[in-house]
Amino acid sequence: MLNGGLNMNRDLTKGNPSAELVKFSLPLLGSMIFQQLYNIADSFVAGKFIHENALAAVGNSYEITLIYIAFAFGCNMGCSVIVSNLFGGKRYSAMKTAVSTTFIASGILCAVLMAVGLLFGRNMLALIRTPDDIMADSLLYLNIYTMGLLFLFFYNIATGIFSAMGDSRTPFILLACSSTANIFVDILFVKEFQMGVAGVGWATFLCQGISCGAAVLLVFKRLAKIKNEDVHKPQIFSWGLLGKITNIAVPSILQQSFVSVGNIIIQSVINGYGAPVIAGYSAAIKLNNMVITSFTTLGNGVSNFTAQNMGAGRTERVGSGLKGGLKLVYIICIPVAALYMLGGKSILLLFINDRTGDAMKTGIQILRILAPFYFVVSTKLMCDGVLRGAGAMKSFMITTFTDLILRVVLAVMLSARFGVVGIWSAWPVGWSIGTAMSIYFYAVGRWKSYSIT
Repeated sequence: MLNGGLNMNRDLTKGNPSAELVKFSLPLLGSMIFQQLYNIADSFVAGKFIHENALAAVGNSYEITLIYIAFAFGCNMGCSVIVSNLFGGKRYSAMKTAVSTTFIASGILCAVLMAVGLLFGRNMLALIRTPDDIMADSLLYLNIYTMGLLFLFFYNIATGIFSAMGDSRTPFILLACSSTANIFVDILFVKEFQMGVAGVGWATFLCQGISCGAAVLLVFKRLAKIKNEDVHKPQIFSWGLLGKITNIAVPSILQQSFVSVGNIIIQSVINGYGAPVIAGYSAAIKLNNMVITSFTTLGNGVSNFTAQNMGAGRTERVGSGLKGGLKLVYIICIPVAALYMLGGKSILLLFINDRTGDAMKTGIQILRILAPFYFVVSTKLMCDGVLRGAGAMKSFMITTFTDLILRVVLAVMLSARFGVVGIWSAWPVGWSIGTAMSIYFYAVGRWKSYSIT
């Protein structure tokens, strides 16, 4: 227990490594599920209470919002890994400086992204060949989302800080409340107030804003109760720490950004097949992303675990933590893969009304091709968690870009020969090769010699 009786914080450098990681990761998994409810709620309400084209518009805009999420995720990971390392080493003054530095730098970055997004939103949608019949709704939803970027960024940073200090329960509670509220506000704005796609966007804006304010307030209250380990006061901003944060954040941003750019390229190919296929892809890819994001979230937990133990000089605990993470993701893979392969149609009916149309056929096809390979990609993301937590960002980037480039290039090439089936078939190839590389870089063990701070 830390100064001030902060029993929500967890020291991951003590206790059974595997058990500690699982206890820490379960609330993270719950948080991810509620986070995904934001986008799933938007698609559900758009598809059920507006029109199939509204579902296509929200899904189409989603590919661009993923770029914003990539930057927010990078800021989260950069701050979280550094704070984890400093927290594990009990360097609390530097930890507080890292937090304030991240908020300042991220605020500036967010302002730039908002300006670019609002000025060039239509151009970005045109770049991915958005059909004319969904352009207006796509732009409307995208603009509202862009105006709420500060909430997205600061909330992600705040949850990253909680996780860095071993507290995965507070983000879970915040997300459970805000995402549940988002579902009801979505329905209220769209069904009762007849606001259309704008209602979907403003509901997310409102709920994210409230959860962001609560998260940031709780972070600074938590930090204020942690006594500094020396007489030196924390600085408001540190260029040195910003550099260390950037060393983790930039590769994480590039990783997610290139994934998003790859998805945009794939989306542009899919858009040539018409609104029904776009709608089917939008529904299925949200279900797929929910699973991949759960693995990524657990991988982030492995990163926090690794960083804390590296900061405390307990490198020998990392391998046991990784084993615990692998057991957890495999337990998730079994029912999810079975559900998507055998009962995909029932789940897709949450988004798609037509049981036999092209949208439904497309969605079922995607889930059946991707689901068996969840065991593969989950292994990659757990190993990547160790590499990132240890600061081995070069190895981390190599595996990520190999996976992405293969998926995008093969999707374009195979679609020309096999149609949309070729697009979905590219995913398993990229995942398999990227996983083999991640396992290799972990097994070689060079990450053990890295020093983050």
